[in-house]
Amino acid sequence: MADNHFYAVIMAGGSGTRLWPLSRKERPKQMLQLVDDRTLFQSAVDRLEDLFDPKRIFIVTVCEQANDLQKQCPQIPIENYLLEPMPRGTASVIGLAAVALINLDPDATMAVLTADHIIKNKNKFHKLLKAAHDAAQEGYLVTLGIKPTYPATGYGYIQQGDRIGTFRDLSVYEVYKFIEKPSENKARQMLDTGGHAWNSGMFVWRVDRILDEFAHLMPDLFSSLTEISSVWNKDNKLDVISQVWHELEPETIDYGIMEKAQNVVVIPAEELGWNDVGSWNALFDLLPSDEDGNIVMGGMHIPLDTQDSLIYMGQDRRLIVTIGVKDLIVVDTGDVTLVCRKDQAQKVRLVVSQLEQESRADFI
Repeated sequence: MADNHFYAVIMAGGSGTRLWPLSRKERPKQMLQLVDDRTLFQSAVDRLEDLFDPKRIFIVTVCEQANDLQKQCPQIPIENYLLEPMPRGTASVIGLAAVALINLDPDATMAVLTADHIIKNKNKFHKLLKAAHDAAQEGYLVTLGIKPTYPATGYGYIQQGDRIGTFRDLSVYEVYKFIEKPSENKARQMLDTGGHAWNSGMFVWRVDRILDEFAHLMPDLFSSLTEISSVWNKDNKLDVISQVWHELEPETIDYGIMEKAQNVVVIPAEELGWNDVGSWNALFDLLPSDEDGNIVMGGMHIPLDTQDSLIYMGQDRRLIVTIGVKDLIVVDTGDVTLVCRKDQAQKVRLVVSQLEQESRADFI
């Protein structure tokens, strides 16, 4: 596939609060080496090789993270790093990228991707993106849906409607509706009945098409994007972005656009090897364990009667001893020690919220 009008946009401004205390504001999840010697951000760029020239890869991030990300992937031109002054949700992130691309190439199609997910099957990923690109040329807003493997309550779901056709041997379905994070019973029902996918947060569409949807469904944001676009090639661009950004209401692309737009379709993704590393217990599916089911990351660990636990130590000479425990997560970063049960790992983000309320920025 050779389409010089096809661009990748990687959203890389998240904070990864569910992997706290290792993931911090200044060094969030996408900058971490969790499963190999490449950071999640580097892996996100690596898997685009052979499909996107680095000049056609754009990164949207916050100012505090831009320098570190650019050092990790210097092959991407520095002008392709788009900076939002502060997080305002994925709708504004995608809108900013759309403005950059429409000014660069009025015929652009964009793949909106993530910086902090794991995708093991690169070939299947490329096939999905190519099929989504072809569907986007017919005016569809395309989302990639992950085939559920268990009744997850931490993901949003997509209910498939009628099959609208086949692109590159992959079936494409209209989206009947988006479903917010369900209860376990509801998730199990959807898994049993089929026809549902996890919402991956990855999308493909023509840039002019998504801008039309912003104009129709999010007119206030579209007005702000139009103001930014009018000065895109002028010296005061950054000043205008900063001024406009402070006035934006935070919103996700899912709620702001996808749940209300027309001609939204989903391509179910199977055998992709996808994982969003959404919490500490996700690492049990990604990293090798010892004969007792324990995963040890760094430092020194003495286990006595310890099973199915994860131990992380940020200092080589740090020793952690566990006795008579099971299904435990212990994370020691030097200034913070986290201890929780595996089934409570999703609550870690609540600790970050409490620290924010208490103005304890030194631990965030």
